[in-house]
Amino acid sequence: MSQTSIERLREYLAQLPPQSQALLMREFERALERGQDTAVATLVLEQLRKIVRQSKADEALPPRTDDLSRLLFQVLEPFLVEAGTPVRAGQIRRSSLQPIWQWLGRDGAPDKVNEFEAALARMPADSAGQVEALAQKLQAVAADAIFELTGPGGGDKSRALARVGPPNVIEDLYSIGAVLQVRDAIATLNEKLPRTLRAFGDSQIASVTSALNIPALQTPQMLPFALSIVVQRMTAPWQIIRLAVKIAASDDEIRVAATPYGMAVTMALHDLSCVAAVLRMDIKRGHFDNVAGNLKTLHDGVRGLRTELDLRNDSAWGKQLTSIRADISNALQSEIDSVPGRVRRILRQRPEKDIPPGARIDSTEVEETVALIDFVATCRNYASELAINEVTLRTFSDLQQYVERSTEQLVQSLRAADHKVRTYRQQQVQAAIRFCQVLFGDDYASLMSRAAENALTGERKSSRAG
Repeated sequence: MSQTSIERLREYLAQLPPQSQALLMREFERALERGQDTAVATLVLEQLRKIVRQSKADEALPPRTDDLSRLLFQVLEPFLVEAGTPVRAGQIRRSSLQPIWQWLGRDGAPDKVNEFEAALARMPADSAGQVEALAQKLQAVAADAIFELTGPGGGDKSRALARVGPPNVIEDLYSIGAVLQVRDAIATLNEKLPRTLRAFGDSQIASVTSALNIPALQTPQMLPFALSIVVQRMTAPWQIIRLAVKIAASDDEIRVAATPYGMAVTMALHDLSCVAAVLRMDIKRGHFDNVAGNLKTLHDGVRGLRTELDLRNDSAWGKQLTSIRADISNALQSEIDSVPGRVRRILRQRPEKDIPPGARIDSTEVEETVALIDFVATCRNYASELAINEVTLRTFSDLQQYVERSTEQLVQSLRAADHKVRTYRQQQVQAAIRFCQVLFGDDYASLMSRAAENALTGERKSSRAG
C-alpha cells in the first residue's frame, strides 16, 4: 500500500469513535491469532495503535472495566510482535498477554485483580490521574506475582507454570514481569530520546548513550528492550550497530560481541532477516507495493553491516549475514528470471490465422507484468549488495531489446492487420507501450503511442482511398 493510501486509512480510522477503534483492534487481534488476513490486520492494527497512542498523549480517555488488561499491558506495547513473527530479545508475543492476564485473575493475584476492576468501574469519566495511579499499582502487583512464580524457591513449580500457558507464553512470562517492574525507567528513556533519529552520527550516538544510562535498563534482561525503543525511533534501524561499535571502540566483531551492546548486532541481523521474509512473501503473492522500500532497507542494512563491522565469514554473525543475502538472492532471482517469459507471452506476434475471433489481452495480466518489469528495474539499484547483479542487468537489458523490437514490429503490423484481429493487435501495442513506459520512460512511450495512432490512421485512409 502506498504512503498516500496509508495516510487516508489513518485519517479514516482517526475519525472513528474510541469505542469503535477499540472494537476494531480486538477483532483484528483475533484475526491475527487465527492466522487470517495477516497483512491487512497488521497494517490496520499498526495505524490504530499509533492513533491510540497519540490520543493518550493528547487526552487520556478512561478505560472501561473490560479494558483493565489493556491498562496493565500498555507499557509493553512498543515490544509486542504479532502471531507468526519470529521473536528476538527485546520483543514479546502479543498472543502471550491474554493467557497471562487470565492466569493473574485465576491464580496469580485474583483478589487484587477483582479489587482493581471494582476500583476502575467506580472512577468518573475525568479521572485520568487516578487511572494512571491504578495502572502503576496493577503493574507492580503483576510483576510481583510473576517473579514469585518464576523466581527461585522450594517445591516443584513446573505444574504451576504449566497453568499459565504453553511454552511460548512461559518464555515471555519473565520478560513481561521485568518490563512491568521498570515501567518508570522506560518512561524516563522515552522522554530523553529524540522522537525521530533520521541520522545516527557521533552526536546522536552520544545523546542516545546518555539517555540509556539508566541502571535499571542496563541489565542483560532489560538492555534489549531499551535498544528496541531506540530502534523504533530510527529511520535506518540497522544503524543501531553503531552504538555497539562505539561502546567497543572497535569494529572487530569479537570485541563488539564482548560488550553488552553486542546484542545490537544480533538484533539488527534478526530484523533484516524478518524484512527478507516479508519480501519473499510479498513476491510470492505478487504484492509489489512495498518491494522497493524493503529492497532499500535490505540493501542499506546488508551494506552497512559489511562495511561498518569486520565480520568473519565463519563466525555466527558472518554466517547469518551470508544466509540473509543468499535468501534474498534466491527469492529475487527466481522472480526476475520469470519476467521475460511473461512479456513474450503478451507481445508475441502470432500469425493471424492462429488468433481466434474475439481474442483479447488480459488487462490484469498486463498490469501484473508492468509491476514485474518495474520490480526488475528497482532491483537494478540494489543488485550488487544483494548478490543479483548479473541476472538483474542481463534480464533488464534483454527486456529493453525485446520490448523495443516488438513494439516497433507490432506498430507496423497495425497498418496491414485484418479487421478481425485488429482489436487484438491494438491491445498488444497498448501493452507494449505500457512496458516501454517503465523501461524507457514517458517520452519514448509517447513517441510509440503517436506512431501507433499514425499507423491506424494511415490504414484507414488507405482503405477509404481504395
